[in-house]
Amino acid sequence: MRTDDNQISYDRNLNNSIALMQEGYLFIKNRVDLYQSDLFEGRIMGQNVICMSGKEAAEVFYDSELFQRHGAAPKRVQKTLFGVNAIQTMDGDAHIHRKLLFMSLMTPPYQQRIADLTMEQWEAAVSKWKDAKKIVLFDEASEILCRAACQWAGVPLQESEVKECAKDFSAMVDAFGAVGPRHWKGRRARTKAEEWIKGVIKKVRAGKLEAEEGSALYTIAFHRELDGSQLNTKMAAIELINVLRPIVAIATFITFTALALYEHPECKEKLKSGDKDYFDMFVQEVRRYYPFGPFVGARARKNFSWKQYEFKKETLVLLDMYGTNHDLRIWENPNEFRPERFKEWKGSSLFDFIPQGGGDPAKGHRCPGEGITIEVMKASLDFLVNKIEFEVPDQDLSYNLVRMPTLPKDGFVMSNVRRT
Repeated sequence: MRTDDNQISYDRNLNNSIALMQEGYLFIKNRVDLYQSDLFEGRIMGQNVICMSGKEAAEVFYDSELFQRHGAAPKRVQKTLFGVNAIQTMDGDAHIHRKLLFMSLMTPPYQQRIADLTMEQWEAAVSKWKDAKKIVLFDEASEILCRAACQWAGVPLQESEVKECAKDFSAMVDAFGAVGPRHWKGRRARTKAEEWIKGVIKKVRAGKLEAEEGSALYTIAFHRELDGSQLNTKMAAIELINVLRPIVAIATFITFTALALYEHPECKEKLKSGDKDYFDMFVQEVRRYYPFGPFVGARARKNFSWKQYEFKKETLVLLDMYGTNHDLRIWENPNEFRPERFKEWKGSSLFDFIPQGGGDPAKGHRCPGEGITIEVMKASLDFLVNKIEFEVPDQDLSYNLVRMPTLPKDGFVMSNVRRT
């Protein structure tokens, strides 16, 4: 490491890519803490990369005048997680127009509808579990959310297809940050899912399958771009998957919710009181404390200066999501799980709490489905606390911050599950 006159730290080891794989979620935070700087420069995958962390860094990163998403997401991520040339790679008016499509599907009534469907699926699942020696919560949550998401979106899904469909959506997410078998599994899953959804889109457009007006299926199938053209079938399928896949991915947050209940039993009594505010605080603390997205990338749109450092056009920049959510300057005792910290937090800043990105979701690249995530988590939390009782047998509940994305190793095993 060396420091230049412009106050940026350089971590120019040839093994930055290896270090990233070895440190995972903590790669950026470790160096920000070491160098006592909000940003440093290193080499990852053969290119110079600037890594940033903190609220001020997030404000700069989400300035669309300074940064663009085009060219930031590696093709290996597009071919697994996002889909090639999907909304996450767009900028400018075309991005805002496409983003409004997503925002129209994620208003409070849509959020409540998916939360209600999720609860219905949880309730229906209990009877199936009564004779099971044990269930793995992550697997069950993935299937429940897959059913609920497809029903909510208007996508036909046979019960015999649910398990495989849920595994495919989960594989796309699991391929992020992966090499080898996990990456190729994610690519195969995406190819299969795109072919399936393309077939559904074609049937809707040909009048062979009725889609309810206002549903995600109908809205995306007949969406018009700024030039008045329909999305081609492949892109329509990709964007519909970008609605369904993130809902299934909430299974990760639900699994961490169960872990939080297990590790902090004192919280369960407060939740049983029915205090809606505490439900909100608990869910937000799960999203802040436990790992979800490690970082997000963009490229400098032009040359500019920030904190005495000159950003060069086209330079890849990574914003530390996990580190920002554990920043001592923002959060008191950030490595302590304490839902009460959100009692005074009013969400006034769009940049200090970024588990699913920062900025204005209507105009920028913050996840438009954040409200859906919160409502589905609250419904699932209510189910775990107030609708069932269960035991937690011996298992490995640790999660590895090197693995991206991560999860409790055994997926949170539950036994003797019964209605309250």
